[in-house]
Amino acid sequence: MGAGHDHSVTAGAANRGRLAVVLGLMLAVAVVQVIGAALSDSLALLADAGHTVTDSFGVALALIAVWIAARPPREPRTFGYQRAEILAAAANAVVLFVLCGFIVVEALERLRSPAEVSGPGMAAVAAVGLVANIAAALVLRSGAKESLNVRGAYLEVISDALTSTGVIAGGLVVWLTGWHRIDTLVSLLIAAIIVPRAWSLLREALHVLLEAAPSDVDLAEIRRHLLEHPGVVDVHDLHVWTITSGVPVMSAHVVVPEEYLSDTGRMLDELHECLAGHFDVEHSTLQLEPPGHADHEGARHA
Repeated sequence: MGAGHDHSVTAGAANRGRLAVVLGLMLAVAVVQVIGAALSDSLALLADAGHTVTDSFGVALALIAVWIAARPPREPRTFGYQRAEILAAAANAVVLFVLCGFIVVEALERLRSPAEVSGPGMAAVAAVGLVANIAAALVLRSGAKESLNVRGAYLEVISDALTSTGVIAGGLVVWLTGWHRIDTLVSLLIAAIIVPRAWSLLREALHVLLEAAPSDVDLAEIRRHLLEHPGVVDVHDLHVWTITSGVPVMSAHVVVPEEYLSDTGRMLDELHECLAGHFDVEHSTLQLEPPGHADHEGARHA
């Protein structure tokens, strides 16, 4: 038996409108950056444009994932498609790694053969991108605290803002000094900024996909809390994992004396109330069993 909760609205779905607004902003900026890169012959601006295009794809993918995740559960997918949001976050991270590889290859080529770029054009176009990215970050800031998928889009927008700042600085250097190699160096800086954020996003997504316990959940504390109930003798096969952002679930085998099994409804109500009051668990499933029952079970966990 488990506590009743509504799984139909995920953290990502609650931020669907914000993602749509940000997607519109990013697509507009991408068009401006591509045109500006072509006119100024700036690799840094082209890298920033490519980053924005990739991020636009990521946000679009996030929106699709939210729509899929909101579909009601049906057999055999009893949790529906909520895990689609996490798959989208992982895909975003992989695409960012590919983009970094492209930037590095092009930058190394330009280090050997520097190209002349337009400093004022770089700075002007990058400034437009910076303003748009700041606006997008403000739109997503609150949702990034609730959904890993939205957090992925938020991190992409933040990294875009940082890279736009770098391109502005590079454009000013080219404009004032004529040192064109700064364009290539800024491109490499952009790649260095993207990589750790992509790795962080991928690591968190893999953490969920591997069904590891959420980082803010202390399994020992949950076990201790259950054992504080006067009718609980032991707790084993305790598992806590995450279906998608904002939907943690838990299951456990709870050993109770024979006399408590005559009133399992009251016992379950008390244990679920205890869990709901002290831990952020969206759905919990508890199996009440008498002492010695575990000896007849198959594989066991601590």
